Amino acid sequence: MPQKIPTDSIGYVIPQAIDFTEPLALACGRTLDAYRLMIETYGTLNDDASNAILICHALSGHHHAAGFHEGDSKPGWWDSAIGPGKAIDTNKFFVVSLNNLGGCHGSSGPNQIDPATGKPYGPDFPLMTVTDWVESQARLADRLGIQQWAAVVGGSLGGMQALQWAISYPERLRHCLVIASAAKLSAQNIAFNEVARQAISKDPCFHKGRYYDVDDVPRTGLMLARMVGHITYLSDDGMRDKFGREMKTGKLMFDFNPQFEVESYLQYQGERFSTSFDANTYLLMTKALDYFDPAAEAQHDLAKALAHVKAKFLLVSFTTDWRFSPERSREILDALIDAGKDVSYAEVNAPQGHDAFLLPIPRYMDILKAYMSRVEADIPATSSTTAEVEA
Repeated sequence: MPQKIPTDSIGYVIPQAIDFTEPLALACGRTLDAYRLMIETYGTLNDDASNAILICHALSGHHHAAGFHEGDSKPGWWDSAIGPGKAIDTNKFFVVSLNNLGGCHGSSGPNQIDPATGKPYGPDFPLMTVTDWVESQARLADRLGIQQWAAVVGGSLGGMQALQWAISYPERLRHCLVIASAAKLSAQNIAFNEVARQAISKDPCFHKGRYYDVDDVPRTGLMLARMVGHITYLSDDGMRDKFGREMKTGKLMFDFNPQFEVESYLQYQGERFSTSFDANTYLLMTKALDYFDPAAEAQHDLAKALAHVKAKFLLVSFTTDWRFSPERSREILDALIDAGKDVSYAEVNAPQGHDAFLLPIPRYMDILKAYMSRVEADIPATSSTTAEVEA
């Protein structure tokens, strides 16, 4: 039976592989001689390429942000926000979403083949920074003929990329939307990431990151890493509302198997993640999170680091998000105000914790849609959406 596509969906989408042959020098001191980025695009690019929006993904995200893949009933990870008539309206904007370098969904990364060896890169794939990702995204924009983004948008780790875009390429974006993010991780956040990395690297099936060579997967380590991470993405209120102390069988079993609904939920999430994500990519992505600190090169003064940015900003935080708390967003807000920049800030009352940035919470979607009207208003009046881009 054919899949029924919602009327407000972008519909079926096909990922595109974009290959680059110009070497990319990385912050770690190494160079990628050639690399691939997997992308999806939604909507139509106008004649002067002024209506383009870049979507940057979070830790476990990828290029499939909206619409459906043939034969898959699950839409893209931000389908609630991207599509015809939605907050990021594909009737008005040309939306680009990509899988970052080091990812595990088709872009060059640990699970892809190293041309030098003919084997998967594994742990030999270089460590990435947010700045490296932004540089690769700038080259993608060049390839697509986009000199300036109407907006760069991201949540969590994606918000860090949006912020770095405004710093690295102030002339190349008009608006910067930083959602549930931070200008640097707290010590507690770095600690959670290290626990996750230890869970993976201490798994006997990790084989020092060369598990591809022995046809093995550190599934238990990945599962534990995801379980720990998932706890931090939820709030105490959200977990209480969703699970409480409900039991699977309604009575104590007096053994060590999962008995509470929350235990079963975490195991399910961990097991599912362990079959769909790459362990080396998880290590790489969490290190990129840890390393991000744009103020470090400006005497640890974030306002100074932001002094030259030209984009207008929207910052959004969520009241119960303790992984990237509202206080972290307000630090960016204060720095932007001190630097004399145009910034709007919204703190959304939501019980879902950090995961709220992915959900269609009405007030959140209203805020996003209202701000995107500002983005649309800044598109040059002479533009028209008549030219499609072939990547």
